[in-house]
Amino acid sequence: MPIDAVPNSGKKQLPAIKRSNRGVSLNSINELSPIEKGAYSLMQMSVQEARRTKQKDITADQVSAYLKDHPDFLEHHVMEEVELEQLERWMIRRTQRARKQTLPMGKNGRKTSLSRWKFCVHADKRQMLLDLTHSLQIRPTRAHVLWELANCISSAVGADGFRLYLAETGDPDILSLYIGSDVGEPRLEKVKCGLTVPTYVARTREAIRLSRGDVDPRFPEGLSRKGEIAHHILCQAITQPDGDLVAVLELIRKEDGLPFHEEDEEIACSYLVWGGIALHYAHLFLNINKQRKLNDFLLAVVKSIFQDMVSMDMLVIKIMNFAQRLVDADRASLFLVDSKSKELYATIFDVGIDCSNLNHGSDSGGEENGKQPPSREIRFPIGTGIAGQVALSGEILNIVDAYSDPRFNRTVDAITGYKTETILCMPIYIRGSLIGVVQMVNKRLGYFTKDDEEAFQMFAVYCGLALHHAKLYDKIRRSEQKYKVALEVLSYHNTSTAEEVQNCLTQGIPESVEHIDSYYFNPFDYDDFGKAKCAIYMFIDLFGLQRFDKASLIRFTLTIKKNYRRVPYHNWTHGFSVANTMYSVIKSSVDAFRSNERLALFIGSLCHDLDHRGKNNKFMLDTDSPIAAIYSTSTMEHHHFNQTVTILQQEGHNIFGKLNSSEYKQVLGLVKHCILATDLALFFPNRAKLSMLMEEEKFSWSILEHRMLIQAIAMTASDLSASAKPWEIQVQTVKVIFEEFYQQGDAERAAGRTPISMMDREQPDQQAASQVGFLNGICIPCYSLLYRLIPETKPLLDMCTKNLEKWTELAAEMQRRRDSKAKLM
Repeated sequence: MPIDAVPNSGKKQLPAIKRSNRGVSLNSINELSPIEKGAYSLMQMSVQEARRTKQKDITADQVSAYLKDHPDFLEHHVMEEVELEQLERWMIRRTQRARKQTLPMGKNGRKTSLSRWKFCVHADKRQMLLDLTHSLQIRPTRAHVLWELANCISSAVGADGFRLYLAETGDPDILSLYIGSDVGEPRLEKVKCGLTVPTYVARTREAIRLSRGDVDPRFPEGLSRKGEIAHHILCQAITQPDGDLVAVLELIRKEDGLPFHEEDEEIACSYLVWGGIALHYAHLFLNINKQRKLNDFLLAVVKSIFQDMVSMDMLVIKIMNFAQRLVDADRASLFLVDSKSKELYATIFDVGIDCSNLNHGSDSGGEENGKQPPSREIRFPIGTGIAGQVALSGEILNIVDAYSDPRFNRTVDAITGYKTETILCMPIYIRGSLIGVVQMVNKRLGYFTKDDEEAFQMFAVYCGLALHHAKLYDKIRRSEQKYKVALEVLSYHNTSTAEEVQNCLTQGIPESVEHIDSYYFNPFDYDDFGKAKCAIYMFIDLFGLQRFDKASLIRFTLTIKKNYRRVPYHNWTHGFSVANTMYSVIKSSVDAFRSNERLALFIGSLCHDLDHRGKNNKFMLDTDSPIAAIYSTSTMEHHHFNQTVTILQQEGHNIFGKLNSSEYKQVLGLVKHCILATDLALFFPNRAKLSMLMEEEKFSWSILEHRMLIQAIAMTASDLSASAKPWEIQVQTVKVIFEEFYQQGDAERAAGRTPISMMDREQPDQQAASQVGFLNGICIPCYSLLYRLIPETKPLLDMCTKNLEKWTELAAEMQRRRDSKAKLM
């Protein structure tokens, strides 16, 4: 280095040094700063060395050694004399060299250290981060964040422009040029494979710097494409932390610009680190937002099902509108599966377009003959078209180019002029069964992505749930209509006719019935119509007609008679007989029950076995009867009460119509209590509670719960009153009882089960023993307890005791016969 090249002309000049013939004065040197003293020493040394070497140049080693010994002078020179841009380049190259020496390069990319950012002052990092954060808040989409990031990088490296290629599907061979817009929505332009540099970078994740005229065997065309304004490019891949490709950024400098250097590449990489954070949070935000939308949709579905009770068509429209917004599709279709005909069908098609073209567009697979789909419904076989293939395979189809897929049916596009480009089609399952297929057509911006598939898959679960409940609602609504029709038919056939009512009015209700208030009244002395008139007589005798309509009472009683089935025992005769016994209990114990309680006891007795099928509750449960599916406990008793309510609700049958609302509610509740009490399974706990109250002397007629217990015992006593009738009536009744038992036993044997001996037709010799056990175990305890509380019912206990004695004798005789027969064998 020549002597005159020593830095001495910086912005801050060294002060003039006083000289004399003897040289520089000592006082002048002492006034200098350390840096100035260093500069003076260097000058002196240089002069002396030059003199010694006779103007010979200073070597690099000498300068280097001096700078190492004088770091203050080096710092001053660098800070004052070196340009800022040159200083940045030095620091980037120094950092890069240190990293290359310590960290191996990855196969498909490079690691960027954030530590060098503290040296990068060319760009306003703080402003860049603020811009990205603001952008993330107002438009947190991946494409927009990438666009803002690309703008920052372009500004940081001094590029004249950039191109951003999105890899939405993750496939490096399918790129879309993102065209941002400050006004309106941005758009995507699909690029062809001819843009080899971005495609190469997308495949290899390797950054490329290229200038016009460069010879690179990987890109034989270089930058000579028609209309190309770029003279220098820097192309880099943008990836997620897991390595998935997101986009490719191509930075551009025009002809008057400089080529891109390696430090430009490093700056871009550093920005991409921060951009990756923004992308990550944008992705999280979008996922949360989509989940929120899904939750809102599920809430709307629940409201629709349980509040609005919308039709299937309305629900389909809601589903399609939501699905469109979820994946940003242009059109949506929902096809339901007809399992009987093996077809897909849709009544709502291509939601999202003009109503005039409701049935046009989109690949349904159903227009084989080139005709427009029908205006109300379209159908096509499973396996036809894209939707049909999804229904057949049960797999998701995400098609980026419909026309290149052989499964796509182009007929509809040809008819409507609509161009189908991308399709996302997904099956909908409920409980493992395919119930439909949802098809989205033409994503408005780019292609349907993996994120769309995942969100759509979650949506399909909710969609299946909504459709399942909508189908159930439709089925229930149809069943309700069928029920109304069936009720009308039953009302016609099971309701007393006008002729019967008129006949009863013409003949009149008897003013008295001999011995009807006796516990030993014989119901077999009257035919069915005669029993009905006797029942009306008993009602009027107990309650009068001040609060009741006579025509309604006649119509109600005749309809009750008609709704007892013609089974051997639990028929109208039994219903009348139980009501007659309760009538006798009420008549003989006037003060035992209150007015509404007496009314409920009598009506409950009259209706307690309505529509009995001649089978007990256990049989109904064992045979999976529909009634047993409705009522898990006291199966038939609940059915008898509901039949009573059904008859009361028929026109002209409400005998309680003149009661006020409070009385009506009380009486109906008591009627239910009385009918359910005839279930023998409830007799045992009722008896135990009442017996304990009696033993502890705690029973009180003023306590509602105690009165309810005595009502239940009175109902059981009336229901079993055949066992307390005179022997001739008892034997006749037992005969039909066992015939009904045997019919149930026959049904059980036909079903492969062995009936109990009491119901086994092949064991008739067990009748007497069965009666002994029945009277001893249930009837005698019941009448004994009732007698203690209502002494007027003693005739029931007396006659039951006499019948028990006769059955005991018969059972003993049957046992002797069996023993004798056994001895003979």
